[in-house]
Amino acid sequence: MSGLSSVPALLAESGAAQTSGGSTSLFDGKSLDGWTVQHGPQSAFYVQDGAIVVHESSGFPTWLRSARQYENFDFQGEFFIQGWIDSGIYFHAPEHGRNTWVGMQMKIFQQRDEKPRSNSMGSIFPVIEPLKVNVKDKEWNDFRILMDWPSLRIWINGELIQNLNVESRPELKYRMRRGYLGLASLSYPIRFRNLRIRELPDKENWQVLYDGPADLGKWFVSEGKPHFAALDQVLWADGTGHLATKEKFRDFELRMYVRAVKDHNSGVLFRTSGQGLAGRHYEIQLHNVEESHYPTGSLYYFKRSVYPKIEPEKWFPFHLIVQDRHCMVEINGDTVMEYDELENLDEGNIELQAHRQGYWTEFKQIRVKRL
Repeated sequence: MSGLSSVPALLAESGAAQTSGGSTSLFDGKSLDGWTVQHGPQSAFYVQDGAIVVHESSGFPTWLRSARQYENFDFQGEFFIQGWIDSGIYFHAPEHGRNTWVGMQMKIFQQRDEKPRSNSMGSIFPVIEPLKVNVKDKEWNDFRILMDWPSLRIWINGELIQNLNVESRPELKYRMRRGYLGLASLSYPIRFRNLRIRELPDKENWQVLYDGPADLGKWFVSEGKPHFAALDQVLWADGTGHLATKEKFRDFELRMYVRAVKDHNSGVLFRTSGQGLAGRHYEIQLHNVEESHYPTGSLYYFKRSVYPKIEPEKWFPFHLIVQDRHCMVEINGDTVMEYDELENLDEGNIELQAHRQGYWTEFKQIRVKRL
Protein backbone atom coordinates (compact mmCIF):
# COMPACT_ATOMS: atom_id res chain seq x y z
CA MET A 1 0.00 0.00 0.00
CA SER A 2 1.13 3.55 -0.69
CA GLY A 3 2.10 5.79 2.21
CA LEU A 4 0.69 8.91 0.52
CA SER A 5 -2.00 9.17 3.17
CA SER A 6 0.65 10.49 5.52
CA VAL A 7 1.61 13.41 3.27
CA PRO A 8 -1.20 15.91 4.12
CA ALA A 9 -0.55 15.54 7.84
CA LEU A 10 3.15 15.90 7.25
CA LEU A 11 2.65 19.08 5.22
CA ALA A 12 0.48 20.63 7.89
CA GLU A 13 3.01 19.69 10.57
CA SER A 14 5.87 21.28 8.62
CA GLY A 15 3.98 24.52 8.06
CA ALA A 16 4.13 24.24 4.24
CA ALA A 17 1.13 24.66 1.95
CA GLN A 18 -0.49 21.41 0.89
CA THR A 19 0.19 20.28 -2.65
CA SER A 20 -3.49 20.36 -3.54
CA GLY A 21 -3.25 24.14 -3.33
CA GLY A 22 -0.65 24.86 -5.97
CA SER A 23 1.32 21.81 -7.04
CA THR A 24 1.79 20.81 -10.67
CA SER A 25 1.80 17.25 -11.96
CA LEU A 26 5.03 16.26 -13.72
CA PHE A 27 3.77 12.88 -14.98
CA ASP A 28 0.43 12.17 -16.65
CA GLY A 29 0.58 8.43 -15.94
CA LYS A 30 0.43 7.62 -19.66
CA SER A 31 3.46 9.11 -21.41
CA LEU A 32 6.87 10.70 -20.90
CA ASP A 33 5.59 14.08 -22.07
CA GLY A 34 7.57 16.77 -20.27
CA TRP A 35 10.64 14.56 -19.84
CA THR A 36 13.60 13.71 -22.09
CA VAL A 37 16.07 10.83 -21.98
CA GLN A 38 19.66 12.03 -21.65
CA HIS A 39 22.84 10.12 -22.62
CA GLY A 40 21.02 6.97 -23.67
CA PRO A 41 18.41 5.42 -25.98
CA GLN A 42 14.75 6.43 -25.87
CA SER A 43 13.99 2.92 -24.61
CA ALA A 44 15.87 3.63 -21.36
CA PHE A 45 12.62 4.79 -19.72
CA TYR A 46 9.07 3.78 -20.55
CA VAL A 47 5.57 3.93 -19.06
CA GLN A 48 3.77 0.83 -17.80
CA ASP A 49 0.72 0.52 -15.52
CA GLY A 50 0.73 4.22 -14.67
CA ALA A 51 4.41 4.37 -13.69
CA ILE A 52 7.71 5.45 -15.23
CA VAL A 53 9.93 2.36 -15.45
CA VAL A 54 13.70 2.19 -15.90
CA HIS A 55 14.67 -0.30 -18.60
CA GLU A 56 17.11 -2.93 -17.33
CA SER A 57 19.32 -2.70 -20.42
CA SER A 58 20.19 0.98 -20.09
CA GLY A 59 22.68 1.96 -17.39
CA PHE A 60 24.53 4.97 -16.08
CA PRO A 61 24.92 7.77 -17.18
CA THR A 62 21.47 7.59 -18.79
CA TRP A 63 18.87 9.66 -16.98
CA LEU A 64 15.42 11.17 -17.45
CA ARG A 65 15.37 14.98 -17.31
CA SER A 66 12.56 17.40 -16.56
CA ALA A 67 11.60 19.93 -19.21
CA ARG A 68 12.27 22.88 -16.92
CA GLN A 69 14.85 23.95 -14.38
CA TYR A 70 13.93 24.78 -10.79
CA GLU A 71 15.57 26.67 -7.94
CA ASN A 72 13.43 26.26 -4.81
CA PHE A 73 10.63 23.71 -4.78
CA ASP A 74 8.58 21.07 -3.00
CA PHE A 75 8.94 17.88 -5.09
CA GLN A 76 6.95 14.77 -4.17
CA GLY A 77 6.19 11.36 -5.56
CA GLU A 78 6.57 7.60 -5.08
CA PHE A 79 9.08 4.95 -6.07
CA PHE A 80 8.74 1.14 -5.96
CA ILE A 81 11.44 -1.10 -4.52
CA GLN A 82 11.64 -4.82 -5.33
CA GLY A 83 14.89 -6.70 -4.97
CA TRP A 84 18.21 -5.04 -5.70
CA ILE A 85 17.58 -1.44 -6.78
CA ASP A 86 20.16 1.28 -7.36
CA SER A 87 18.93 4.63 -8.60
CA GLY A 88 18.50 8.21 -7.50
CA ILE A 89 16.63 11.47 -7.84
CA TYR A 90 18.62 14.39 -9.21
CA PHE A 91 17.88 18.01 -8.46
CA HIS A 92 19.68 21.16 -9.52
CA ALA A 93 21.21 19.03 -12.27
CA PRO A 94 23.19 21.03 -14.87
CA GLU A 95 22.55 21.23 -18.59
CA HIS A 96 26.00 19.73 -19.12
CA GLY A 97 28.28 17.93 -16.72
CA ARG A 98 27.97 15.56 -13.78
CA ASN A 99 24.59 15.75 -12.08
CA THR A 100 25.70 14.35 -8.74
CA TRP A 101 28.69 16.65 -8.26
CA VAL A 102 27.49 19.87 -9.92
CA GLY A 103 23.93 19.50 -8.63
CA MET A 104 22.75 16.92 -6.07
CA GLN A 105 21.40 13.38 -5.91
CA MET A 106 19.19 11.71 -3.33
CA LYS A 107 20.27 8.07 -3.47
CA ILE A 108 17.67 5.31 -3.82
CA PHE A 109 18.89 1.91 -2.61
CA GLN A 110 17.05 -1.10 -1.23
CA GLN A 111 19.35 -1.91 1.70
CA ARG A 112 18.12 -0.98 5.20
CA ASP A 113 21.37 0.11 6.81
CA GLU A 114 21.12 0.26 10.60
CA LYS A 115 23.94 2.77 10.64
CA PRO A 116 23.32 5.27 7.83
CA ARG A 117 26.19 5.91 5.44
CA SER A 118 26.92 8.53 2.81
CA ASN A 119 25.82 6.02 0.14
CA SER A 120 22.72 4.73 1.99
CA MET A 121 19.14 5.11 0.86
CA GLY A 122 18.22 8.78 1.34
CA SER A 123 21.78 10.08 1.37
CA ILE A 124 22.83 13.19 -0.50
CA PHE A 125 25.06 10.89 -2.47
CA PRO A 126 27.94 10.39 -1.91
CA VAL A 127 28.68 12.93 0.81
CA ILE A 128 25.88 13.28 3.43
CA GLU A 129 24.34 10.30 5.24
CA PRO A 130 20.60 10.33 6.07
CA LEU A 131 19.31 10.60 9.63
CA LYS A 132 17.81 7.13 9.23
CA VAL A 133 17.03 4.51 6.56
CA ASN A 134 13.38 3.53 6.33
CA VAL A 135 12.90 2.16 2.82
CA LYS A 136 10.23 -0.50 2.26
CA ASP A 137 10.68 -3.54 0.00
CA LYS A 138 7.98 -4.65 -2.47
CA GLU A 139 5.97 -1.54 -1.70
CA TRP A 140 5.53 2.00 -2.94
CA ASN A 141 7.65 4.46 -0.97
CA ASP A 142 6.76 8.15 -0.63
CA PHE A 143 9.41 10.82 -1.05
CA ARG A 144 9.34 14.54 -0.51
CA ILE A 145 12.26 16.89 -1.28
CA LEU A 146 11.80 20.42 0.06
CA MET A 147 14.53 22.71 -1.27
CA ASP A 148 14.34 26.30 -0.01
CA TRP A 149 17.98 27.42 -0.04
CA PRO A 150 19.85 27.11 2.24
CA SER A 151 17.36 24.71 3.86
CA LEU A 152 17.12 21.21 2.42
CA ARG A 153 14.73 18.74 4.01
CA ILE A 154 13.80 15.28 2.74
CA TRP A 155 11.14 12.87 3.97
CA ILE A 156 10.81 9.18 3.10
CA ASN A 157 7.54 7.49 4.02
CA GLY A 158 6.58 10.45 6.21
CA GLU A 159 9.81 10.48 8.25
CA LEU A 160 12.38 13.28 8.11
CA ILE A 161 15.68 11.82 6.88
CA GLN A 162 17.61 14.95 5.83
CA ASN A 163 17.54 18.33 7.59
CA LEU A 164 20.43 20.43 6.29
CA ASN A 165 21.64 23.97 6.09
CA VAL A 166 23.35 23.53 2.75
CA GLU A 167 25.59 26.57 3.13
CA SER A 168 27.03 25.13 6.36
CA ARG A 169 28.21 21.99 4.55
CA PRO A 170 31.45 22.52 2.59
CA GLU A 171 30.58 19.57 0.33
CA LEU A 172 27.38 21.30 -0.85
CA LYS A 173 27.92 25.02 -0.32
CA TYR A 174 28.96 25.81 -3.89
CA ARG A 175 26.67 23.43 -5.75
CA MET A 176 24.38 24.81 -8.43
CA ARG A 177 21.24 26.32 -6.93
CA ARG A 178 19.09 26.01 -10.04
CA GLY A 179 18.81 23.08 -12.42
CA TYR A 180 16.83 20.13 -13.70
CA LEU A 181 15.03 17.37 -11.85
CA GLY A 182 15.99 13.89 -12.96
CA LEU A 183 15.61 10.15 -12.47
CA ALA A 184 18.75 8.02 -12.62
CA SER A 185 19.19 4.77 -14.53
CA LEU A 186 21.66 2.17 -13.29
CA SER A 187 20.01 -0.76 -15.10
CA TYR A 188 17.60 -1.70 -12.31
CA PRO A 189 13.82 -1.67 -12.98
CA ILE A 190 12.77 0.93 -10.43
CA ARG A 191 9.36 2.57 -10.96
CA PHE A 192 8.16 6.12 -10.24
CA ARG A 193 4.67 7.62 -10.13
CA ASN A 194 2.57 10.54 -8.80
CA LEU A 195 5.35 13.05 -9.46
CA ARG A 196 4.34 16.62 -8.66
CA ILE A 197 6.01 19.87 -7.75
CA ARG A 198 5.15 23.15 -6.03
CA GLU A 199 7.52 25.95 -6.92
CA LEU A 200 8.80 28.26 -4.20
CA PRO A 201 10.14 31.81 -4.72
CA ASP A 202 13.57 32.17 -6.30
CA LYS A 203 16.29 33.77 -4.17
CA GLU A 204 19.38 33.92 -6.38
CA ASN A 205 20.09 37.07 -8.36
CA TRP A 206 22.45 36.33 -11.24
CA GLN A 207 23.43 38.98 -13.76
CA VAL A 208 23.52 37.76 -17.36
CA LEU A 209 26.77 38.60 -19.15
CA TYR A 210 26.00 36.57 -22.27
CA ASP A 211 22.95 34.61 -23.38
CA GLY A 212 22.75 35.76 -26.99
CA PRO A 213 23.82 38.36 -29.58
CA ALA A 214 22.04 41.21 -27.80
CA ASP A 215 24.46 40.81 -24.87
CA LEU A 216 27.56 41.65 -26.94
CA GLY A 217 26.91 45.28 -26.03
CA LYS A 218 28.03 44.45 -22.49
CA TRP A 219 31.57 43.71 -23.73
CA PHE A 220 34.44 45.43 -25.57
CA VAL A 221 37.66 44.26 -27.21
CA SER A 222 40.35 45.13 -24.67
CA GLU A 223 43.47 43.88 -26.44
CA GLY A 224 44.61 42.43 -29.77
CA LYS A 225 42.50 41.35 -32.71
CA PRO A 226 40.44 38.44 -31.44
CA HIS A 227 37.50 37.03 -33.32
CA PHE A 228 34.48 36.76 -31.00
CA ALA A 229 31.26 35.79 -32.77
CA ALA A 230 27.77 35.67 -31.27
CA LEU A 231 26.29 32.40 -32.58
CA ASP A 232 22.86 32.45 -30.95
CA GLN A 233 23.42 31.31 -27.34
CA VAL A 234 27.10 30.53 -27.98
CA LEU A 235 29.96 33.05 -27.84
CA TRP A 236 32.68 31.71 -30.16
CA ALA A 237 36.30 32.82 -29.75
CA ASP A 238 39.32 32.46 -32.00
CA GLY A 239 42.38 34.51 -32.95
CA THR A 240 44.47 36.37 -30.40
CA GLY A 241 43.20 38.92 -27.91
CA HIS A 242 40.67 39.63 -25.17
CA LEU A 243 37.02 40.56 -24.76
CA ALA A 244 36.23 42.42 -21.52
CA THR A 245 33.07 43.27 -19.60
CA LYS A 246 32.23 46.97 -19.54
CA GLU A 247 31.18 46.57 -15.92
CA LYS A 248 33.73 45.98 -13.17
CA PHE A 249 33.64 43.42 -10.37
CA ARG A 250 35.65 42.81 -7.22
CA ASP A 251 34.07 39.88 -5.31
CA PHE A 252 31.87 37.61 -7.39
CA GLU A 253 30.84 34.17 -8.56
CA LEU A 254 31.09 33.44 -12.28
CA ARG A 255 29.32 30.48 -13.85
CA MET A 256 29.28 29.38 -17.47
CA TYR A 257 29.68 26.41 -19.78
CA VAL A 258 32.86 26.08 -21.83
CA ARG A 259 34.00 23.79 -24.63
CA ALA A 260 36.95 23.92 -26.97
CA VAL A 261 38.90 22.12 -29.63
CA LYS A 262 41.56 19.61 -28.58
CA ASP A 263 44.67 21.20 -27.01
CA HIS A 264 43.00 24.62 -26.97
CA ASN A 265 44.53 27.59 -25.18
CA SER A 266 42.34 30.26 -23.65
CA GLY A 267 41.58 31.82 -20.28
CA VAL A 268 39.37 33.87 -18.00
CA LEU A 269 40.87 37.06 -16.59
CA PHE A 270 39.56 38.90 -13.52
CA ARG A 271 40.22 42.11 -11.57
CA THR A 272 41.82 43.48 -14.72
CA SER A 273 42.49 47.04 -15.80
CA GLY A 274 40.61 46.37 -19.03
CA GLN A 275 43.73 45.90 -21.14
CA GLY A 276 44.03 42.12 -21.39
CA LEU A 277 47.47 40.76 -20.56
CA ALA A 278 48.99 44.20 -21.09
CA GLY A 279 47.50 45.54 -17.88
CA ARG A 280 46.75 44.48 -14.31
CA HIS A 281 45.10 41.06 -14.23
CA TYR A 282 44.76 37.57 -12.82
CA GLU A 283 44.18 34.70 -15.23
CA ILE A 284 42.45 31.35 -14.83
CA GLN A 285 43.91 29.13 -17.51
CA LEU A 286 41.81 27.17 -20.01
CA HIS A 287 44.33 24.80 -21.57
CA ASN A 288 43.35 21.16 -21.97
CA VAL A 289 46.83 19.63 -21.91
CA GLU A 290 47.45 17.49 -18.84
CA GLU A 291 51.22 17.91 -18.79
CA SER A 292 51.26 21.62 -19.52
CA HIS A 293 52.87 24.01 -17.07
CA TYR A 294 49.45 25.47 -16.17
CA PRO A 295 46.48 23.32 -17.30
CA THR A 296 42.78 24.21 -17.17
CA GLY A 297 41.73 25.72 -13.84
CA SER A 298 45.17 27.01 -12.87
CA LEU A 299 45.76 30.53 -11.55
CA TYR A 300 48.43 31.40 -14.08
CA TYR A 301 51.87 32.15 -12.59
CA PHE A 302 50.59 31.52 -9.04
CA LYS A 303 49.15 28.01 -8.60
CA ARG A 304 48.77 24.95 -10.79
CA SER A 305 45.42 23.18 -10.77
CA VAL A 306 44.67 19.52 -10.27
CA TYR A 307 44.15 18.66 -13.92
CA PRO A 308 40.46 18.04 -14.68
CA LYS A 309 39.59 15.28 -17.14
CA ILE A 310 37.94 17.30 -19.92
CA GLU A 311 36.95 15.85 -23.28
CA PRO A 312 37.64 17.91 -26.41
CA GLU A 313 34.60 19.63 -27.93
CA LYS A 314 32.40 18.67 -24.98
CA TRP A 315 30.72 21.27 -22.75
CA PHE A 316 31.79 21.43 -19.11
CA PRO A 317 30.61 23.66 -16.23
CA PHE A 318 33.09 26.35 -15.16
CA HIS A 319 32.69 28.03 -11.75
CA LEU A 320 34.98 30.77 -10.44
CA ILE A 321 34.62 32.32 -6.97
CA VAL A 322 36.63 35.42 -6.07
CA GLN A 323 36.34 37.02 -2.63
CA ASP A 324 38.91 39.28 -0.97
CA ARG A 325 42.24 37.41 -1.16
CA HIS A 326 40.64 34.07 -2.00
CA CYS A 327 39.79 32.49 -5.34
CA MET A 328 38.53 29.00 -6.15
CA VAL A 329 37.88 27.20 -9.41
CA GLU A 330 35.48 24.29 -9.91
CA ILE A 331 35.47 22.33 -13.16
CA ASN A 332 32.57 19.94 -13.67
CA GLY A 333 31.89 19.85 -9.93
CA ASP A 334 35.49 19.26 -8.81
CA THR A 335 37.47 21.89 -6.94
CA VAL A 336 40.70 21.98 -8.96
CA MET A 337 42.37 25.09 -7.53
CA GLU A 338 42.20 27.30 -4.42
CA TYR A 339 44.43 30.26 -3.64
CA ASP A 340 44.34 32.62 -0.65
CA GLU A 341 47.03 35.19 -1.37
CA LEU A 342 45.56 37.55 -3.97
CA GLU A 343 47.25 40.93 -3.58
CA ASN A 344 45.21 42.96 -6.04
CA LEU A 345 41.93 43.64 -4.21
CA ASP A 346 40.64 46.36 -6.54
CA GLU A 347 37.58 45.83 -8.69
CA GLY A 348 38.21 45.20 -12.35
CA ASN A 349 36.92 43.78 -15.59
CA ILE A 350 36.26 40.12 -16.36
CA GLU A 351 37.85 39.13 -19.67
CA LEU A 352 37.69 36.13 -22.00
CA GLN A 353 40.80 35.16 -23.89
CA ALA A 354 41.37 33.97 -27.44
CA HIS A 355 44.98 32.91 -27.43
CA ARG A 356 45.79 30.88 -30.52
CA GLN A 357 44.55 31.22 -34.07
CA GLY A 358 42.70 28.12 -35.24
CA TYR A 359 42.14 26.77 -31.71
CA TRP A 360 38.60 27.87 -30.94
CA THR A 361 36.87 28.11 -27.56
CA GLU A 362 33.13 28.51 -26.97
CA PHE A 363 31.28 29.97 -24.00
CA LYS A 364 27.59 30.03 -23.12
CA GLN A 365 25.21 30.95 -20.30
CA ILE A 366 27.76 33.37 -18.81
CA ARG A 367 26.45 34.67 -15.49
CA VAL A 368 27.93 36.61 -12.61
CA LYS A 369 26.74 37.26 -9.06
CA ARG A 370 28.30 39.90 -6.82
CA LEU A 371 29.35 38.75 -3.37
